[in-house]
Amino acid sequence: MSIAEDDQKNSAQVPMNDVPKTDIEQLSINTIRTLAMDAVQAANSGHPGTPMALAPVAFTLWNRFLRYDPTEPLWPARDRFVLSCGHASMLLYALLHLAGVRAVDRDGKVRREPSITLDDIRRFRQLGSPCAGHPEHSEAAGIETTTGPLGQGVGNSVGMAIAARWLSARYDRPGFEMFGYNVYALCSDGDLMEGVANEAASMAGHLKLSNLCWIYDNNHITIEGDTKLAFDEEVATRFKGLGWNVKHIDDANDLSKLRAAYRAFGAQKVDKPTLIIVRSHIAFGSPNKQDTHGAHGSPLGEDEIRKTKAVYGWPEDAKFLVPDEVLKHFRGGVGRRGRKLHKEWTARFEQYAAAHPELAAEWQTLQAGKLPEGWDQDIPTFPTDAKGAATRVTSGKVLTSGGSADLAPSTMTLVDGGGDFEPGGYGNRNFHFGIREHGMAASLNGMALSGLRPYGATFFVFTDYMRPSMRLAALMRQPVLYVLTHDSIGLGEDGPTHQPVEHLAALRAIPRLIVLRPGDANEVAEAYRVALTHTHEPVALVLSRQNVPTLDRTQMAPAAGVARGGYVLSDPADGAPQVILIGTGTELSLAVAAGQKLAAEGIRARVVSFPSWELFEAQDAAYRESVLPAAITARVAVEAAVEQGWDRYLGPRGKFVGMTSFGASGPYAELYEHFGITAEAVVEAAKAAME
Repeated sequence: MSIAEDDQKNSAQVPMNDVPKTDIEQLSINTIRTLAMDAVQAANSGHPGTPMALAPVAFTLWNRFLRYDPTEPLWPARDRFVLSCGHASMLLYALLHLAGVRAVDRDGKVRREPSITLDDIRRFRQLGSPCAGHPEHSEAAGIETTTGPLGQGVGNSVGMAIAARWLSARYDRPGFEMFGYNVYALCSDGDLMEGVANEAASMAGHLKLSNLCWIYDNNHITIEGDTKLAFDEEVATRFKGLGWNVKHIDDANDLSKLRAAYRAFGAQKVDKPTLIIVRSHIAFGSPNKQDTHGAHGSPLGEDEIRKTKAVYGWPEDAKFLVPDEVLKHFRGGVGRRGRKLHKEWTARFEQYAAAHPELAAEWQTLQAGKLPEGWDQDIPTFPTDAKGAATRVTSGKVLTSGGSADLAPSTMTLVDGGGDFEPGGYGNRNFHFGIREHGMAASLNGMALSGLRPYGATFFVFTDYMRPSMRLAALMRQPVLYVLTHDSIGLGEDGPTHQPVEHLAALRAIPRLIVLRPGDANEVAEAYRVALTHTHEPVALVLSRQNVPTLDRTQMAPAAGVARGGYVLSDPADGAPQVILIGTGTELSLAVAAGQKLAAEGIRARVVSFPSWELFEAQDAAYRESVLPAAITARVAVEAAVEQGWDRYLGPRGKFVGMTSFGASGPYAELYEHFGITAEAVVEAAKAAME
């Protein structure tokens, strides 16, 4: 079966005399609109208004300007299209279907069947359909990122634009300008109200990302009604102040002005990102009917759909109608253009690989998400040291690339000789995100979605600002690394506003996020080995400000046990353990000291290092039993955080030594004594657990 035949097989076939007689571009736009109406009505759930209003905007971009090959949707040099207003998901699904975007399996192999079939659209918002209520990355090829929480998509788009600039600066060579691309993000009033969008826009303006274009649907409507209830700022003025190039289109249906705006963006000479403000009106078939809630969750109803189709000159009772001419128009637009561009790029890449084989091999390794041979050979091993060092310090000695949210001197995350990523230095490795934790985390997702392995750093307490983006990284299985320092009351004098006590529990609650809290310098080194080998999960590396001893590994188990999440650090010299002491991070040394004190009193204690619950739970039952035998019910966990979640490992007889309140301001050693997190407290808890 040919590609054309396969396309037609999965779309509605319409006799020529039933097709509305209208301009092919308008026919295509109305096809998008009617698919949105029909899908939302069939689901009895969804948002028809925004896809209908933005159909001309998206159609013009896709079929006239987007560098995209539907038959190779993972082409690395493709332009990215991000639907930040994810509630308008039917707009994206309709585009993917009409453009004939191919499905991709989990190994990245392109399949012959469509990414989105008409049957998928008929089952919009139903269990098992890739046409979810909001676009979900990896559910279907062509969905570049998961959107839904407003502001996240535009935040991701900044990271994608950064990645394009970095890839181009690092791998392009004279005569081979081929690794960059443009990023388009369609956003709503709600996106621009969210703080993360402003953080991201500020970053983009500062970095002069002229390959980034946001298209703002200025429709004056939110779920409550008219935006003037809460939003009446001069958006254009704001973005000009942020360093953006701003264009206005007063009618979303004006295709000539849309084409001119996209053309101007592609040809612009200024080093600025672009905001195109498009005025749209969400209106339907009934006279003067304006949608104040349908854009945010209400089907139109059968009568209103028939009236609206009549306005379009569409068969009123036809459902999920896709005229042949529309499919041919898309195949002759984005399809033909994309195949031509992709074919030319592939030929140039073969020439590039012959001229620059080492760069080509490195780029291919990066795109495959693989690590180069011998990548970890220079990770240091640290000698035993009773004084030790802060785990943030040893982390800084291990790091090889990345960025930080303004706190690089404190988080120890600057790369010596790496240079700063900035205009004129887009190939450099250090990112300065400023005091924009949420914008940083959202852009890290965009970089990861573009094939990079980014990390971002800040104080652990400020994951409060990052959590929405961290959750989406886990949802999308993106290998983002978070370097989170100042992990407890151990940061001392800055006081309770900066001392995270509930944050370990909060991050451990996120599915797929691996939380690693290493206990000494060598566990830090092993934690990096673990983090970089996990290619489908984000990892949070939680590090201390205060010094911790570097343990004597000739007397204790090797730090390689970190890879299993929890491991037996030491056992009694003679006899089976009577009690198990479990420690993480800076409190591991307290468990070690308590074990020695108990041994002096003739009590046999096993000490377990437990840096990662998630990695431990991934081990088989036999291994978990070997570390935490069910028969030993006397257990103590020590962690300078709240107890939440520890009951699964402590059982009914176990004891917890940690925090039950917020922290306080004072020298860290005094704080540990004040809150009763000491080796002596662990000893007393062990005795109580044994009684």
